[in-house]
Amino acid sequence: MRTILTTLHSKFIHNSLALPCLAAYCGDDCGDFLIREFTVHEPRESILSQILAEGPDVVAFSVYLWNQREILDLVDALCVARPGLRIVLGGPEVSFEGEEIFTRHPGITGLIRGEGEEPLRALLSSWQQGQQPGVIPRTVLRVGEELVSGPDSPPLKELDTVPSPFQTGLTDMERGFVYYETSRGCPFHCSFCLSARDNLIRSYSMDRIKSDLLLLIQKDVAKVKLVDRTFNFDASRAREIFSFILEHNQSTHFHFEIAGHLLDESTLELLDKVPEDMFQFEIGVQSTLESTLDAIGRKVNLEKLEENIRRLRQSNRIHIHLDLVAGLPGDNYDSFLKSIDRVAALAPHHLQIEPVKLLPGSPLRDQAEELQIRFDPNPPYTILGSPELSYAELQQLQEISRLLDLTYNSGHFSNFMRELSTATGSFATGLEWLAGEWRKRELFRFPLNRQSLFQNLFEIVRERDEGTSQARLIESLAYDYALCERVVTNRIPEFFDTGLETLELQWVRTTVQERTEVIKGQGIKLQYFAAAFSTIHTSAQRTVHLFCYLTGTGRKMRVDEYRFNG
Repeated sequence: MRTILTTLHSKFIHNSLALPCLAAYCGDDCGDFLIREFTVHEPRESILSQILAEGPDVVAFSVYLWNQREILDLVDALCVARPGLRIVLGGPEVSFEGEEIFTRHPGITGLIRGEGEEPLRALLSSWQQGQQPGVIPRTVLRVGEELVSGPDSPPLKELDTVPSPFQTGLTDMERGFVYYETSRGCPFHCSFCLSARDNLIRSYSMDRIKSDLLLLIQKDVAKVKLVDRTFNFDASRAREIFSFILEHNQSTHFHFEIAGHLLDESTLELLDKVPEDMFQFEIGVQSTLESTLDAIGRKVNLEKLEENIRRLRQSNRIHIHLDLVAGLPGDNYDSFLKSIDRVAALAPHHLQIEPVKLLPGSPLRDQAEELQIRFDPNPPYTILGSPELSYAELQQLQEISRLLDLTYNSGHFSNFMRELSTATGSFATGLEWLAGEWRKRELFRFPLNRQSLFQNLFEIVRERDEGTSQARLIESLAYDYALCERVVTNRIPEFFDTGLETLELQWVRTTVQERTEVIKGQGIKLQYFAAAFSTIHTSAQRTVHLFCYLTGTGRKMRVDEYRFNG
C-alpha cells in the first residue's frame, strides 16, 4: 500500500514538520510513504497530476487555515479522477469539523481530530493488512453509507515515541528553513487560541532535543523556527537548551515563541551572552488592557513583561518581535491605540498587529454569539465587528497595521517615525494620520517599492502646515533614505538639500579621497553622496552628511557616514 502525505504551504521555503513526524511514527507497518509538499500558488491541475502520477492507494492531507479551500477542491477532483482512492484529512483546520464535511465532500474517506500520529497509524496499519478498521479514537470514517466516529482520547504522553524525522532523514533540510518542536501544549488558556483546549504540556527528553539540535547545527541549517507554543514554560529547561545552542552553534539563526514575563534573572543573565543575530524572540503581548487579558483568560504580569523586554532591548543582542491582537473582548479603538503606544515604547524590532481570528474549536468562537462578535464564516475567520469595535474601526486598524509594516517594521524609517511621533503627539497617532492620508490617495490598493514609498511620504508631509515639524520630518525622511538607498547623482529625490558651499565641497572631495586610499586593493567599490541637513541635529546647526556606499562581490552594501559643520 502506498500513502502520500501531503500539504500546501503558503510559501515554497516552508516545509512541513507534521508530515515527517507522521511518517516516522507510522513506520514500516503501514506500507510505503511518500512525502509531497506543494504551495497554494501552484495550479490545482498540476498538483492533481503529480499526486496521481505516484499511483497512491491513500492520500493524507494536513489541513491548515491557509490551505483549507485549496485542499478541499483537490479532494473533490481526486475522488472523481481516481474512484476508490482513500482520502484522509487531518490538522487543526478540520479537527473540529462535524460529519457534514463528509456530505459536502463525498471523496473524504476519513478525518482525524487532534494529534495524528496514533490514529493515523491505527488506520493505515488496518488497511495495509487488508482489514476494515474498527472504531479508532479521534477519527471519523466513512464505511459504506455510514459514518463511524471514534471516541476522544488523550494525546501522546511520551513524545519520544515519535522517532526523530531529522535523524531518519524524512525532513527536507535543504531549503534553509526548518520547523522544530521541543514540546507540545501551552500553560496559557487564551480563548482565541486552540491551545486553550490542550491542558497537557509535554516535552521531548533533553537527550532527544540535544541530538536533534546538534544535527541541525551540523547541517548548517540557516534558520530553525521552534513552534513550541511557549518555549520557556519551564525556565530551567529553557536555560539548558539555550546553553546547549550557545555552546555548539556556529551560524544557525533560532526563532522562539516565548512568554516574556516568565524570563527569570538567571535566564536573562544567560541571554546577555547570546551573539548578536543568533536568537529571535516572538512575544505575544496581545493587549495591554488588564480587563481584556482577564476576559480571554490570559494571566500576565504586564509590568514584569515590560521590564524584561526593556532588559532584552538594552543588551540589543536578540531580535524582539511583539504581537498585538485587535478585536479582543473589551478592547475598543482608543484603548487599542494606547496599547500600540505602550508596546512601541518598548522599542521592539518588529511590532505586529493582527485582527483576532475566531478559529473553529477555540473558546472565543464558542462565545461569539454571547459576546456579539461578528466574524467571517470562511478562513481565516477574521473578526468583522463587535460591541466595542465597528467594521470601519477594524479596517482603520488594519490600515495602521499595513503602514506599520511598510515603515517601522521595515527598519528603514526609524528617524522619520520618531519625528512623526513627536509631531503628532504619539506613535499610534502618527500612524493613524498617515493611514488616513494613504487612504485618501488610494495607496493601499497598489504595491510600492521603497523609492516610491519615500516619495509618497514626502508628498504627504509637504502638504502639512509649514513649520519646524514639517522641515524636521522632511530631513528625517531624507536621512533615512540615504542610509538605506544609494543616492544616484542623476536621480536625487527632491527632498534633499544638495546646494553645498565651496568649503563643504572641498571637505567632501578630501574625505572621499582619504576613504578611497584606505580601501585600495581590497576589492571594494566606493560611491558617495553628500547633502546638507539643518534641523535634525540638537544644535540645529547646518551640517553636511557624506554617505559612502561600499560594495563588492559577495558583499552586502555598507553605508559609512561622515559629518562636517565647518
